[in-house]
Amino acid sequence: MSRFKFLTSAEDSQLARHVNSLRKELGSIDPITLATLTSVKYKPSDSAHGAFYFKVWGKEMQVSYPDFAISDLTIKEEPSTLTQALIIYYFHTADGSFLAGKWIAFSELPEGRFYSHAFQGYTGQQLLRTFKDDVESLAHSAEKLPRAESHFLASPVGNRSFTFQALPRIPLLLSYWAGDEDFPSNYQILFDASVIHYLPTDVCAILGSSLTRKLISQMDNR
Repeated sequence: MSRFKFLTSAEDSQLARHVNSLRKELGSIDPITLATLTSVKYKPSDSAHGAFYFKVWGKEMQVSYPDFAISDLTIKEEPSTLTQALIIYYFHTADGSFLAGKWIAFSELPEGRFYSHAFQGYTGQQLLRTFKDDVESLAHSAEKLPRAESHFLASPVGNRSFTFQALPRIPLLLSYWAGDEDFPSNYQILFDASVIHYLPTDVCAILGSSLTRKLISQMDNR
């Protein structure tokens, strides 16, 4: 099974074991270097221990060093397995690259073309089934999620677009194209082109799915 199929279909226990192996690798890397590459704050407690602080989907996270135990400071407990995987892969992949200021589709990511149809199915098509052309309802849901920081913004796409901040250097854009007699309406999640320097393609798929669920959840809670 490919790594892409593994991560998108793995049970929590399988994913947790895989992520734990990455934790061990990260524990051997200088924390100041990691903080620089990921653009997060690091506070040492002594010469060999400390913690990283940053936000994921607007929630404050604490990641201990060198064991990389993760705590959601908002709810005072561990986040979900998928959120922990997202964080660990972010630390494991980040190389400190600047944001590109260019939005790209999932199909433009490495190997993304082979999985773009499935990705669109559980992101854009799911949003279309839920919100249809009611963009104002979508906007109401989007307001409840963290917007991308201003210096991460690139040109808008489509008839209406919304930006989101998932991790310190990972903004996302959701675009909406209004349909006409020739083409149906469409929603699409886009990534800054620099995302390949911060997450593998398979984890970008998890990120897009997570944004979709969050937007629909906000609608359900209205």
